[in-house]
Amino acid sequence: MRRVPFSELPGRHERHFRRRMHPLFPRPVGEFTDDDLLEVQRLDHEELLAYLRSLRELVQRAASLRPSEETQVVLDLKAELEKHYEEACGLADAQGNNKEAIRHLIEVIMRTIRQSAAGDPLAEQELAQEEEARRLHFQLLEFPLVADLLHPDTLIQPDELAAVLLTDPQEEVEAAIGLFDQDQLETLARQARDLVVRAQAGVDDEVRERLAWLEARAAGGKSSG
Repeated sequence: MRRVPFSELPGRHERHFRRRMHPLFPRPVGEFTDDDLLEVQRLDHEELLAYLRSLRELVQRAASLRPSEETQVVLDLKAELEKHYEEACGLADAQGNNKEAIRHLIEVIMRTIRQSAAGDPLAEQELAQEEEARRLHFQLLEFPLVADLLHPDTLIQPDELAAVLLTDPQEEVEAAIGLFDQDQLETLARQARDLVVRAQAGVDDEVRERLAWLEARAAGGKSSG
């Protein structure tokens, strides 16, 4: 009998472990022990600790910036902050404070960059477009599935994508669907259909409805393109 509970705010390892409990996955998690669950929770905890060390060093670098710092140094630091924001969105536990701190540091850097670009309409327009793109990107990252898919070492394997789109929460899938181009979406819809056909009686109405939705999205994108 298992005694270890699932995490209330899991990291990406435990999230994917729990996804794979669905039988539609190519390598589903069947019966598992406390040790199995503890292992993925340990991986999430180690990833969190490593991240916090890295973030602390990054914040110290930001605090030590000189007013006359070279532009490339500032831009590299901003890129590192954006990367750390992406990572924070996939970690275990509540990361709201860390994400808020990163957003604040990015805004401080952007304020300096905007001052340098003042009076240059093209540069000002490009900065405004960049900031809007960042805002939308950070908004998407609030969906764990998006953060998991965009992680440089994503745990979601290519042959698992169709199962993910069929079984993850609807709002997560709707947010993530824009990450795929039209050809990828059509391929995933076909793979999802194959999964459902092979599973036959093991597929519930919710999965069948999701398949119909996914196929409609694939067909709709094709007709509009």
